[in-house]
This record gives sequence, C-alpha cells and structure tokens, in this order.
Amino acid sequence: MNWIQCLSKAIDYIEKHLTEDINIDELACQSYTSSSHFQLVFHLVMGMTIGEYIRNRRMSLAAQDLLQSNSRIIDVAMRYQYDTQESFSKAFTRFHGVPPSKVQRRKVKLFHPLYFNVTIQGGFDMSRKLIDEFYWSDIEGQKGEKLTDTEKYNRIVSWAAKARGQNPSVFDALTEWVLDDSQWSDEKLAENEQILMQGVLARFKEQNTQLRVYLSELEQSGVVNAAVFKALDRFDDELSGLAHDKRLHEVVAKVFADFSTMMERGIREQIAGNKTGPTGTDNVDLFGYINYLKDCDAGVQWALFMPDVAERQQKDFKVDSFEYKKMSAMRFVGREGDDLANMEVRKKLFSILDTLNEHKLDFDYDVLLMHHYGQCVDVGPWHGFWGRFMSADTPVPEGFIYFDFVPQIDGKAGPPFCSQFAYATFSGDMNAMHKREGYDCDAMYDVTRNIMLGQGIQIPYPDKYWTAEVFLDGCDKYSTAYMFSTEL
Repeated sequence: MNWIQCLSKAIDYIEKHLTEDINIDELACQSYTSSSHFQLVFHLVMGMTIGEYIRNRRMSLAAQDLLQSNSRIIDVAMRYQYDTQESFSKAFTRFHGVPPSKVQRRKVKLFHPLYFNVTIQGGFDMSRKLIDEFYWSDIEGQKGEKLTDTEKYNRIVSWAAKARGQNPSVFDALTEWVLDDSQWSDEKLAENEQILMQGVLARFKEQNTQLRVYLSELEQSGVVNAAVFKALDRFDDELSGLAHDKRLHEVVAKVFADFSTMMERGIREQIAGNKTGPTGTDNVDLFGYINYLKDCDAGVQWALFMPDVAERQQKDFKVDSFEYKKMSAMRFVGREGDDLANMEVRKKLFSILDTLNEHKLDFDYDVLLMHHYGQCVDVGPWHGFWGRFMSADTPVPEGFIYFDFVPQIDGKAGPPFCSQFAYATFSGDMNAMHKREGYDCDAMYDVTRNIMLGQGIQIPYPDKYWTAEVFLDGCDKYSTAYMFSTEL
C-alpha cells in the first residue's frame, strides 16, 4: 500500500470514529505500518500531528452540535471523548476563541476533512483562516461575569500574552497571501478586499474600540497601564491608513482610496513587506505596511503584559532607578578584542582613556557597548566594545576605534547611532542580576527592555539598536547599570 492510500485509509477511519476513543496504534494497523512511521509520515505530509488533526475535526463538529437547539455542553464533551466539561471548554475556547456557552455561527471555525487530489486540500477556508487565526479578545464574552477590576484586567493581560504568541505567525501568513500572485486574479479582487479591509483591518479596529472602552472603565481603579492607550492610538492610526512611515504614505493612501491598485505587484510588495518570523528578528529587506500593523499589535500586547513580566523577572535583585536620557552629540571611544577578557589588558585600556579627561562627560563610566552594526541579530554578529562615552570631538588614541552618537535618527542603518536611551540601575544579588538562564539575553538586559516595552517606548531595531552594560565602580567590578537605545 503506498503512502497516499495509507493516509487516505487513516483519515477515513478517523472520520468514522471521531466520537470514539481513537488509538494511534490501531490507526497504524489500519495503514499497515508501524506507529512511529505512521505518525512521522502523517506529520510530514499533512503539516500537523495526528493528534492535532483529530482535535481540529472534533472541535469543528462539536461547535456545529452546540448550535443545535437543546444541546448540552456536557453531552457534547462526552461525545467527543473529553473526560470533563472543564477540559472540553478549555480546548473549545482555544480553538474557536469563544467558550462553548458563547458559541455563535459567525464565530465558528470549520476544519474540513483532508483528502488527496494530487495536492492536499481541505482544512480551513483561506478567507476564514487569515481572519480567524488571529487570537482575538473576547471582551463581549466576559460581560456579565462577577469579577473584580483586577480580575477583569488580568483576563485582558492573559489574552495579550497569548495573542503575542500566536499573532506574529498569522501576520506572516498574511504577508505570504498578499505576495501570492495566484491569489490576485480579477475574480478574487472583491473577496480579497473583504478579507483584508473588513475581515482584518476593520476587525482590529473593532477590537481596539472594545479594548479602549473596557480599559477606560477599569482605569479609575488604578490597575490599567496607561501606556496601552498610546499604543491603541498608534495602532488605530495605521489601521485608518495614516501610515507613520513617510515612505508608505502614498502607497497606503492609494490602496485605501482604490483597492483595485492591489492588482499591481509593486503595490502589494510595499503593503506586504517581508516576513519577520515569530520574534521579529529575521532580516527584512522591505518593511511594509503589514509589518507596521504587526508591530502595532505587539505594542498593545506589550503594554498590557510586559509590566508584570518585568516585575517577575526581578528575582533576588531590583531596579533602583529607571529614566530616559536625551544626550547631545557624543563619541564612544574604545575597542573590541578577545584579549580584553584579561583584566590587566582591560585596565590598561581604561588607563589610556584616563589621559583624555578634558573630553569626559558627566556620564563618565566604564562601559561595554554592544551592537550589530545596524543589522538584525540573525544577520550581523554581536560586537562588544570596551570603552567610554566622551565628548563629540574626542581624539581617538592609536589602536582604538570610535562610534559617534547624535541626537536625531538619520534614517540609515548603523552608525552614527542615536544618543537617546533608557538608563536603569540595579542592586541585589550580583549573580542574579547577570543570570542568563531563563532570559533572552541576561537579567538586566531583559528587565530594562521589558520595562521599555511596557511603557510603549520604541526600540530602534535593527537600524540604530545598541545596548551597553555600565560599570559604575570600574571595569574590574560587576556592572550594575544598563543603557538601551530608544526612540523618544
């Protein structure tokens, strides 16, 4: 039996036994293959595990059953092999975005049985997938529940964290769809306008309106991070066609005025931009309109859940002070090299800089400056330079290098960098402050960055991105302060 027949037979068996316990070994036997091989082939060909496929089909059918009159949640849960109503409700909510008690026809996802016809077909309809794959908030579903303001806010914070994990990949799928020429024939134009303008943009605006009203009602209790309103304002501007990036003003205005301009490949490329991956760190040659929407969506979510994250990350240490600085033009003078791991070599470097005292700033500390020369972290390697920030006209000693920092961003990638930054000082257990395990980089880096994101401050990544560890007591002691590039 070839693999097409094998998988077709397995899918047929699943469809006939969705209301029964389905054993993977039994499925493999139906296909005349071992369990491990069957699961591997299914995953490679279908793009999902056998468990995911069964769960998707059950959730799709369960929703249709619940739409029937006199249907009870507990009965449907048992029918589709869930031990408890609670476990069923959690799975149902994750899949459909609404709990079983709130199910409505317009909010139901339909996952069709897969079948073979040269290519794999079935699954979610594209027009629904691009819309429904976003992790939409369920504010309407929460109304009527007896919760404290803190509990209500925590619900929104929890939603934001989950949306941050899911939405980036959906924006990338949207980018792929916009760039797929086969999806932009004349007969599909009207449907595509519905998908993008009404299904995605209008629905985000509707969600933002609901969030704004809901959060405004909670604001008086003091639980709301005020930065979320600024993030919503920025997102709403982009959704209305008021592109913050001047390079996109014209093309976005064209599409909003006449959607048929999307038939031009060049227009679609500027709207789509490039995929940036789940974390937004992949190299981007063209940052398009959808990339900005993705960033704005992230900004709302960060403003909601990042303050709690930054607080939880402070284990055995604390932030003593946090401020934003706008410095005048200045120059970093120092150098990089493996030899600087030797403390004596490092001290000699700073003794040479001590001879330039007439050029020192009020901010006169030993620092380790880090950046990627304006490239993304997955493209440009990390560089670390030991040195000091000094006045803009500081002469550069032989064997040293320099980077200029200026007050305004010039729109080009790499040096000169911008002399705007967040500045945080820390105290507590030194090992905890420099811990790497469980952090994206290390504890001080993560906490500084996450405070910024929670306050709605933009990080100029990757073009002007830089950070620096600050050694307040000299390079032979632990660093206890951090600088992080910003756009203020």
